[in-house]
Amino acid sequence: MKVVYLRPFAKQYKKLPASVREKFDRQLRRLVKDPQHPSLRARKMVNREEVWEARIDIQYRFTFQFNDKDIVLRSIGTHEIYREK
Repeated sequence: MKVVYLRPFAKQYKKLPASVREKFDRQLRRLVKDPQHPSLRARKMVNREEVWEARIDIQYRFTFQFNDKDIVLRSIGTHEIYREK
């Protein structure tokens, strides 16, 4: 699977602390290998049919979508990302 980063995701990622970026990179490798890896706690978002969320750590999350050949990374950050459009 190929990973595609949306522009908002890239901007949010750059603003994260280095330690969170490292944790995310580990979680992304897990997502590509096994989307159901327990540490991801991946699940579909409520009222957003094709959008999934996964855990980086207790405070940080990221959202993504699957399409035919890609994982599309949409947003990353604290729980505040769910309030943003």
